[in-house]
Amino acid sequence: MPNRTANYAAFYVAEPFSESNLGANATPDFLYYNQLRAWKGADSSFPFIDAHAKTYNVRDGSEWETLKKRLHDRLTASKNIVLFLSDSTKNSKALREEIDYGINTKGLPVIVIYPDFKEKSDICCTTGIRKQVKDLWDKLPMFRDSMSKVATLHVPYKKSLIVSALKDDDFKVQTMAEATAYYYKLN
Repeated sequence: MPNRTANYAAFYVAEPFSESNLGANATPDFLYYNQLRAWKGADSSFPFIDAHAKTYNVRDGSEWETLKKRLHDRLTASKNIVLFLSDSTKNSKALREEIDYGINTKGLPVIVIYPDFKEKSDICCTTGIRKQVKDLWDKLPMFRDSMSKVATLHVPYKKSLIVSALKDDDFKVQTMAEATAYYYKLN
């Protein structure tokens, strides 16, 4: 079994994808992923290990089967999925494949980061996860329909909470908590 130390970042980008073109960098979900990489670059103790950096890049002209194999390789080397889910997210072929293979084949827990929400109270209330958060799950039916199979942690886009989530052993495949939806409770 491969060394499962990486965090697999899943996010929507327009297809075909190229990190070097303006299109990818103009896609909000890709910018949030880049923020994780920037935090890691500025502070080596930031607990994000980028699975995308563990295998070579796939170019624009690559066939779907080549891209899919690379996604599978990266997911196989990962301890969890970090999913960016926002109003900008679209149900792309690549994102569906990442979620399906990551959850349904590899059993990876998912840390869902919601860039549109900044505080714990944006994610939950006294009765649980807010409807506006659950409505975003409909943007990715594969995630919505598969998430009950693994532990999921729902986190607003706040650096301190993202750090806590990335460090939490309950959201690593080797030590995963019970398969249900978790969130940071209000103080």
